[in-house]
Amino acid sequence: MTEKSAPIVQGFLPPPTPDSEQRALTGQKVVNLGLLWNVLLAAGKTAMGIIGHSTALLSDGINSTSDVAYYIVVKIFMKLAGQPPDPEHPYGHQQMESIAALTVGSFVITTAIAIFWTAVNSVFDLLKNDGTAPSASLGALWVALFTVAVKIVLTVYTRAVGEKTGSLAIKALAFDHRNDVFSALAASLGIFLARRGHTWVDPLAGALVALLILRTGIGILRQSTDDLMDSVPGDFLDRRIRSVLENVPDILSIEEIHAHRFGPYFVINLTIGIDGTLDVHSGDAIATRVEQLLAGRIEMVRRVYVHYHPARS
Repeated sequence: MTEKSAPIVQGFLPPPTPDSEQRALTGQKVVNLGLLWNVLLAAGKTAMGIIGHSTALLSDGINSTSDVAYYIVVKIFMKLAGQPPDPEHPYGHQQMESIAALTVGSFVITTAIAIFWTAVNSVFDLLKNDGTAPSASLGALWVALFTVAVKIVLTVYTRAVGEKTGSLAIKALAFDHRNDVFSALAASLGIFLARRGHTWVDPLAGALVALLILRTGIGILRQSTDDLMDSVPGDFLDRRIRSVLENVPDILSIEEIHAHRFGPYFVINLTIGIDGTLDVHSGDAIATRVEQLLAGRIEMVRRVYVHYHPARS
C-alpha cells in the first residue's frame, strides 16, 4: 500500500493500433522495393563497369552490391523491431531499428573505403601507363544516367515514408538513396569526360564517389549512435509538454521533465506539483489524465511516467 506522502509513479503504454501495424508493413515495403532495385542496379553497373572500361561505374556497382547486403540485414532487423513487448523488453523492440541504421552506416563507411582504394589504384595505373587507357563505353554512360533517375525517385519516396513513420532505419535508407544519386552523377560526369579523351577523370570520379559515400555513412552512424545512447530529445519536446499541460488546472507546477528516445519513440518521465491536501485517489486521477494527454497529443510517445507530490510554496 502506498502512503499519501510518497511520490506516486504511473505508467501509460498505448496499446497496439492498426496504425502501428501499417507502419511496420509500410517499412517492409520500402525495404523490399529498395532491395529489388539495388539487386538490379548492382548487377547492371558492375557488369557494364567491367565491359565498358569505367572505374567510376564499377565503383558505383560495388556500392550497390554492398547496398544489397545491408538491405537484407535491415529487413531482418525491421521484422524484429515489429515484435510486441515481452517481459524482457517491456517497451518493445523498436530500438532494433536504430541497430539497423547503425548497420547501414557501418556498411556505407566500409564501402567508401574500398571504393576510394580502388579509384586511387586506378589513378596510379594510368600514371604508370602515361595516361593511356580504354575509353569508357556509351553503354556505361547510359547505365549511370539511368541509375540517377531511379535513385531520385527512390530518395523522394523513401524520405516521405521515413518522415511519416519516424523510422530511423527508413530515414537512413533515404540518405543512402540520396547518396547514390550523387555518386551516380559523379560517375556519369567521369564517364562523359573520359569519352572525350580525359581518361584520368573517370577514376577521379570514383574517388569522389567514395568521399560522398563516406560522408553519408558518418552522418548515419552519428544519428543512430545518438539514438542508442538515449540522447535527450531537446528543448522542443520540453516546450511541447508544457504547452499540452498548461491548461490543466490541477497542476500547480511542472518541476522536472526528463525524456529519452526508444527507437523512433519517446519515453517521458515527469514530476508535477499538486495541491497537498488532495487524497491519493485524486492525485492518481490527475496523473492518469496527464499521461493520457501527453500520449494522445504528442506523436511517437511510447510511455509516460508521472511522479506527483505537494507543490512547493
